[in-house]
Amino acid sequence: MNLLRQAKIATAASKLLSSSSVRELRQLRIDGETNQLRLTGRVRSYYHKQLAQETIRSVAIGMRMVNQVQVET
Repeated sequence: MNLLRQAKIATAASKLLSSSSVRELRQLRIDGETNQLRLTGRVRSYYHKQLAQETIRSVAIGMRMVNQVQVET
């Protein structure tokens, strides 16, 4: 996968999270690396961690998703 396509996918994933109705998801970060999207940040529940991952899944076609979001309990 070329770097331009990876950057476009990362940008699309970031836009999806930034427009989420869940405030915590809008604070998360997406980094596009070689064939993977890395999701980082902090949320208050495992539900929000999973929700963030599922939100970007639709644009992560052909890329591996790495969910490194930390849950603060």
